[in-house]
Amino acid sequence: MHGFQFSLNRRQTLTTLATALAVPTSTWAQSDQPVKIILPVSSGSGVDGITRAFSPELAKALGQSIVVENQPGMGGVVGSQALIKSAPDGLTLGVVSNNHVIYPSVLKTLPFDPVADITPIAVLGATPMALVVDPRLPVKDLKEFIALLKANPGKYSFGSSGNGTILHLAAEIFKDLTRTFSPHIPYSGFAPMMQDIMAGKIAWGVAALPAVANQVKAGQLRALCISSLGRSASAPNIPTSSEAGSPFYVVEGWFAAIGPKDLPAEKIKRLHGALTTAFSTPEVKEAMARQGNTIKVSSPEFAKEFFSNELHRYARVVKRAGIERR
Repeated sequence: MHGFQFSLNRRQTLTTLATALAVPTSTWAQSDQPVKIILPVSSGSGVDGITRAFSPELAKALGQSIVVENQPGMGGVVGSQALIKSAPDGLTLGVVSNNHVIYPSVLKTLPFDPVADITPIAVLGATPMALVVDPRLPVKDLKEFIALLKANPGKYSFGSSGNGTILHLAAEIFKDLTRTFSPHIPYSGFAPMMQDIMAGKIAWGVAALPAVANQVKAGQLRALCISSLGRSASAPNIPTSSEAGSPFYVVEGWFAAIGPKDLPAEKIKRLHGALTTAFSTPEVKEAMARQGNTIKVSSPEFAKEFFSNELHRYARVVKRAGIERR
């Protein structure tokens, strides 16, 4: 497996379906208590929208009500810590993204281990990311953009939603692959970063494709590529990086379901089966497509390996880029 791109082979897919079918219906209403889903992000974010889209179908599959609770703070540490401190009784879940395994590389101190202190249940899907530029730049495609950066080292800066965030690291990966130099301007969030690209104050950035689709359509931003292996169904006209002439550049935003450490095997099986059922419904499929996400429900075993691989990948990126811990 390389980086953020992941896929399920035929055996994994059949195993996933078998897991869902193996859970007897009579066991799916084991408690009158609601299941709480803790989100370490604010309301209105990508992970928030994803979770609220699948929660109704998950509630049906479990036979229990779902309560979604946003606990943002410290870049996601607050919510993740709350999940980790929860009882491993199957009544508390978390939905996290890439930032969950970036913590150890960019924070000086962390009150938990983001891999050892959780129970991975499933990687649920991915969101394609796009490299976008100020449309006034004298470039028509990715090859010309790379040539521009190489001819003018340090002249064209890029922005991110904050130092050490996934958008920052995604851009650093691009710089490393293309051997270009571009100064980093960290912002206190995604919106001001995008505003400054559109205003011409900075030249480029990497963003989740659904978050910039309207601006790209309106001509306020130019999308030079998406950093996935294949084109996105929501924006089929945007080429992949390899199609556009860049070295292998694969960076996806992903979202995954986790539980507290030491979640019993029967609880993992039940929750995984319910998540598989929920993401197989037409309602969730339609919602994910509308948001520009791809559904890729993995096994718990795959999720565990994936988290570990991503943790090490980000550590290498942070070290190569010389990003200071905060």
